[in-house]
Amino acid sequence: MARIDPPDPIPDLVAMSAPHGGSVPVTIEALAHCEQLLGPFLGWAAVLALEGALDKRHHELLALRTAHNCRSAFEWAEHARFAIEAGLTVEEIIGVAAAAYGGWHRREELLLAAADELHATAMISYPTWTELSEHFTSGELVEAIYVVGQYTMLSMVANVATARDD
Repeated sequence: MARIDPPDPIPDLVAMSAPHGGSVPVTIEALAHCEQLLGPFLGWAAVLALEGALDKRHHELLALRTAHNCRSAFEWAEHARFAIEAGLTVEEIIGVAAAAYGGWHRREELLLAAADELHATAMISYPTWTELSEHFTSGELVEAIYVVGQYTMLSMVANVATARDD
């Protein structure tokens, strides 16, 4: 049994959040316990994922690296599917978790480094930020921080919601 079961009944907004008519993500089921946050969060998440400054490939690279860093099997599986839709190959998806993967363009290496630095220190170092600034707009850079922050939060929720008493 999950540590945070879905509420009964599930609010309409939760049911509407199921991607492509599939099942409702466990993170959204958990959020449904706080209905006052549910609508605003779904709006925020939709804008970040669908209308953001970053392209989908870079968004998914950040989401996957964050899920990996947070050890969130749920977020990893969820975003591996989205990453395929965004054009990443299976080799690249596996490479997000592999320290020695060498197939990235420099701008992608920098995004992954930024995600790692944010995870480790809640900061992006000056050298990394300076080089990122050569490849991305200020809007894309700010969004990258928010993407890592959002998936850190969702990884925490997923890790708690899917934990088992073994």
